[in-house]
Amino acid sequence: MPFAQATIVKSITATSWILILLIVLPSSLLASPEPTPPESPAPSSVPDPWQTVSPSGPWLVRVPVEGQATIDRLSADFDVWRVLREGKELEILVTETDYRALTAQGFVPRLDAEQTQGLARLGVPLPGQGGGIPGFPCYRTVEETYATAELIVANHPDLASWIDIGDSWEKVQNAANGYDLFVLKLTQSSVPGPKPVLFSSFAIHAREYTTAELGTRFAELLVDQYDVDPDVTWLLDHHEVHLLLQTNPDGRKRAEAGAFWRKNTNNDYCSNTNDRGADLNRNFEYQWNCCGGSSGSQCSTAYRGPSAASEPEIQALQAYVQSIFPDQRGPNLDDPAPADATGVALDVHSSGELILWSWGFNSNPTPNGTAIATLGRKLAYFNDHLPLQIRDFTLADGSSVDFYYGDLGVAGFGYELGTQFFESCSNFETNVLPGNLDSLLYAAKVARTPYLTPAGPEAHSAVAQPASTDPGTLVQLTAVLDDTRFQDSNGTEPSQTIASAEAFVGVPPWSPGAVPIPMSSSDGTFDQEIETVEVELDTSGLPAGRHLLYVRGTDSAGHTGVVSAAFLEITGSLFEDGFETGDLTQWSSSTP
Repeated sequence: MPFAQATIVKSITATSWILILLIVLPSSLLASPEPTPPESPAPSSVPDPWQTVSPSGPWLVRVPVEGQATIDRLSADFDVWRVLREGKELEILVTETDYRALTAQGFVPRLDAEQTQGLARLGVPLPGQGGGIPGFPCYRTVEETYATAELIVANHPDLASWIDIGDSWEKVQNAANGYDLFVLKLTQSSVPGPKPVLFSSFAIHAREYTTAELGTRFAELLVDQYDVDPDVTWLLDHHEVHLLLQTNPDGRKRAEAGAFWRKNTNNDYCSNTNDRGADLNRNFEYQWNCCGGSSGSQCSTAYRGPSAASEPEIQALQAYVQSIFPDQRGPNLDDPAPADATGVALDVHSSGELILWSWGFNSNPTPNGTAIATLGRKLAYFNDHLPLQIRDFTLADGSSVDFYYGDLGVAGFGYELGTQFFESCSNFETNVLPGNLDSLLYAAKVARTPYLTPAGPEAHSAVAQPASTDPGTLVQLTAVLDDTRFQDSNGTEPSQTIASAEAFVGVPPWSPGAVPIPMSSSDGTFDQEIETVEVELDTSGLPAGRHLLYVRGTDSAGHTGVVSAAFLEITGSLFEDGFETGDLTQWSSSTP
């Protein structure tokens, strides 16, 4: 659970401690040092869930809590996986020692038998399983992820490059061990830049299986749909996507073998144990160790490391991000990034079904808080996650999202995928993957102006009829403009009526010389928050070949949204002036 860590201090007298142990802990735990699961608190005709799990642990339990301060305190001393029921319950992985400590402090853990049973299957291949993480064939291993990326580059050299940005901790110690850290960069190299950037890191916490696979599937979607899907095509032509698919490969290998590994594997901290390493998502330099949102205990799952950016993985990540984004924000907490700042940076985790944004180290909104919340609610529309500020969820300092915004002014977000750390392949494929692919696509589309574009109506479903024709044919271009696509489960995002729509032929609207072609509402009047728009285009003089037709809309508040596109294929070579000019900037519709 990446954003739920802090420190717990609880004063209990010796007498109280003994009383609590006698009242709350099972007698078997008090009488024997051997790990024994807690017994049910009362007889029942229902089978005891503790009889269905390993008597030696670990166990996944749910602990009722009250108040954010309690969540913050518990989250550093215990391995908190999720915050549930709107902050009323924590899901915690416990050993017998952890269970004793929780009950001694007055908490009443309840066994999650189903997930605990699932933990026992980690690291065990399914019968007949070939590739993938043991027990989870849909999730590629580190090596399989790297092999897929290398294949993408080999098959699409014009679209993809594989960039070595640094080394893991294991490799720093011994070049024969560990891993290089690689970024998969996706863009059409023949189209010159500069281009706006989406950067996303995955699997910074080793045991979060779904994350790297989502990033890899996203990369496959982009290269497979280039020149097939018009929106993917314009996106890779005019934007860049940078994917750090395995941010913590050393730790990930431990997790693939069945360990509940979160941190990197730095053996300088909590040496020679399964609790060693630093929490990479508490090691970023921005607001490192500022505010009680991380742990100074080396064996804690939230150990922040001995100094800011002490870990080689974070050094590599920070240096790369600083090389692809301009610094767009001043040094003070209340310095905003400019409204037209560029770039989106994501850090993808599991689980909890959340979209999170800064700040995490305090409860104040950022100076760009309204615009960031707008984009967060838009991203959450596609995956139906709960959008909220990190600090509304828990306290975190030295985290990735605060670094992206605080250091560079980039619109930064954390994703929490799915409902379980070890998400079943069936649920990943059916529920987690589709909506999050759409959310990532939207994040890439708005990277040019993330503090402006999300407030406007999204254009989608652009269609040209006919899609293929000889020059001189009239073509009907239609699309949908929607100003309501926000997840309003946490706050309400204002929506406005659509005020206008424009089409552009062959040249995107942000390019110099782009000529807008007015579109009309299909029902004759712009008076709704969702409008179907249309225009009839005269293709006379349009060169033979495939063209992108762009559509965008503006609402009554003056917000212009993200574009959508359609393909139009001109098959002939008949031109009114007798020769092919190729000049699309002067081409217009038959509509005055």
